[in-house]
Amino acid sequence: MELLASLAFIDWNADPEIFSLGPFTVRWYGLLFALGFFVGQFIMARIYKLEGKPEADLEMLMLYMIVSTVVGARLGHCLFYQPDYYLAHPIDILKVWEGGLASHGATIGILLGLWLYTRKRPDQPYMWLLDRIVIVVALGGGFIRLGNLMNSEIIGSPTDVPWAFIFHKVDEVPRHPAQLYEAISCFLLFAALYYSYNQTKEKTPTGRLFGLFVWVLFSLRIVYEFFKENQVPFEDTLPLNMGQILSIPLVLIGLWIYIRSFQSKPTTA
Repeated sequence: MELLASLAFIDWNADPEIFSLGPFTVRWYGLLFALGFFVGQFIMARIYKLEGKPEADLEMLMLYMIVSTVVGARLGHCLFYQPDYYLAHPIDILKVWEGGLASHGATIGILLGLWLYTRKRPDQPYMWLLDRIVIVVALGGGFIRLGNLMNSEIIGSPTDVPWAFIFHKVDEVPRHPAQLYEAISCFLLFAALYYSYNQTKEKTPTGRLFGLFVWVLFSLRIVYEFFKENQVPFEDTLPLNMGQILSIPLVLIGLWIYIRSFQSKPTTA
């Protein structure tokens, strides 16, 4: 019976590295991270062309996105999850290669970075850009969670469901594939947002897609956290973990913006 039960689970022992050439190593996480930005730029190029925006700005837009995502995600992890350690060892904040990125920090970083980007581009208003950039952010989020899966990180809690993964690089315990739950949700959200945009294009009501993205994504984050292991020990003493606590205000803000969008007109420059 134990043998039959184990056959129902999915053995996961993926190598995080694709190949190495001397000191140079290509990892699945980095490749999938880059792929999200590459495909995202292609989609944004189509949107800019459809709406008559300068496609020459796309390279700068992607630069703002990459820098704000990495900086925000890194600072978010250091300050939200391990502030005592990183405030005592600030130089270690720069060691991104050691791991530690937080999606809530990335969200804050992107919001700030895009605000700085739009300040010099009155033809691309802030909320206009947010309503469109969330399409590719959802797609990128899916790729990043697949990268987490390849790294056997952000693992789920133990379970006996038949689709449980045994992450052999972690332990021999069947666990929820929480990374896969979030990846699938992100890809479905991307499809819904892109479909919705294609129905309205330049007539998209202000805040409609951004509000929808924020409240749906972080509502699901609250749910999925119940199927994950806590990232740091202090979360074990909390009624909700840090990911859930940080998600609550974002859900409320996103829902408020989404409801208001039904009284809004399209953003014009």
